[in-house]
Amino acid sequence: MKYIEVERKFALTEPDKIKQELEERGGEHGPAVRQVDTYYNAPHRDFLAPAVVSEWLRLRETDNGASVNYKRWHPEDAEIKTHCDEYETAVEDIEALRRTLLALAFTKLVTVNKIREEWTIPGEVAVAFDTVASAGDFVEFEFKGEAGSAEEAVALLQKFIDGLDVSLGDRINRGYPHMLLGREC
Repeated sequence: MKYIEVERKFALTEPDKIKQELEERGGEHGPAVRQVDTYYNAPHRDFLAPAVVSEWLRLRETDNGASVNYKRWHPEDAEIKTHCDEYETAVEDIEALRRTLLALAFTKLVTVNKIREEWTIPGEVAVAFDTVASAGDFVEFEFKGEAGSAEEAVALLQKFIDGLDVSLGDRINRGYPHMLLGREC
């Protein structure tokens, strides 16, 4: 499902148990990586104006490179989103892109600074363990398998999560920028 993201986020309560369960399912993990995500607002459309934020523009910087990302969540007016359109691509010169956005009157909204450890169950899910500065610890499950629709992907991801033999923390229905900006939705 290229260009569609389906994920679920939870407060992290038992990381070692989740990692053990992932290992038992053939999970593979990479090293922890620092990600600095800077979110921007558009001059032609205020992303924060709606009661429920449904889109973001983000620049991400890591030790391994940089990317630009745009997300638009669905259903747009619902507080709890099921999936999003996601367009992301690598950026060769992040400073040039940052200057371009500022020259076009985009404004910086918030910066999310986190350490992320990613695990994958090939063909099924990606699991990210995030420690977010000023927000806390979280685990995100993202669908990476084959599905005919966003609804099917949501169901398959939920089945995977329900099949874990661990207790997850509270489900979080807002993104890290929401949290740092004090937005509930």
